Order: sequence, then C-alpha cells, then structure tokens
Amino acid sequence: MTEPMQPRAGTTGARAPLPPERAVARSRRVGWIWFASAITVLVGLFTVVEGVVALFDRDYYVVGPSGLLVFSLAGWGWLHLIVGCLVVVTGVALSTGSQWARVVTVALAGFNALAQLAFLSAYPFWGVIVIALDVLVIWAVIVHGDQATYEIW
Repeated sequence: MTEPMQPRAGTTGARAPLPPERAVARSRRVGWIWFASAITVLVGLFTVVEGVVALFDRDYYVVGPSGLLVFSLAGWGWLHLIVGCLVVVTGVALSTGSQWARVVTVALAGFNALAQLAFLSAYPFWGVIVIALDVLVIWAVIVHGDQATYEIW
C-alpha cells in the first residue's frame, strides 16, 4: 500500500521509451528545427532593418550609375520590409512544428535569397551573409523538418 501507483505497460497509450542513442539522435534532429526557427527570425529581422534603412536613409546604400535591378530604392525598401515581417512570423510558427510553417519557411527563405541576390549591387557583403543564412535554413528545414511534427513539444 505504501508503493506509488504506476500504470501497467500498454494501458496508458504512451510510446515505449527509445534507446538512449536513438533518443539523442532524434533530439539533435529537432535541435536543427529550433536552430532553423531562430535563424529564420534573425534573418527576417535583418531584412526588416534593411528595408527600413532603404526607406528612411537614402544615402546609406551606395547605388551605382546603372541603378538597382528592377525597383527603385524605395521599392526595394518596401519589398524587404514586407518579406522580412513575413519571414519573422513564419520563423516563430516554425518552432511549433506545423507543416504549413515548414513549407512557407522554405518558400520565403528562397524568395528572400533571390531578393538579396538582386539587391547585391547596393549592399554586397550583407546580402551574401543573408543569402548564406537563408540557404542554411532551407537545408535544416528540408533535411530535418519531418522530425518536428512529433517531437517539438
């Protein structure tokens, strides 16, 4: 009577614990999703700042005589601001493990990398850094995204 009550195996519906080496491997894969979520939010904030600077400080970016590709500086500012806000939202949603957040994160990271590529003439060093982070996010979500649905929470 003094022993604590413990449910018998099979009555609670819970999964059996994994062997330690498989549990560690799963934990590492889920860690990549958390990493991708954090980097996605960071890249989104970088892109928002880049857009705000393009909108309010027109002398910050050095635009050559050929100008920018496709848009004016104000157009790129608005594009970066909108895309950056969307990337931040999907980065937060990615940490919940939802399927739609993985798909949208990959799509927005790809679009953001292309936008940064087109904006390289104005800010080359920063653009290359953001493109590299976008590629890292795409890799982490595609390779390790299937683990997030079942294991994040």
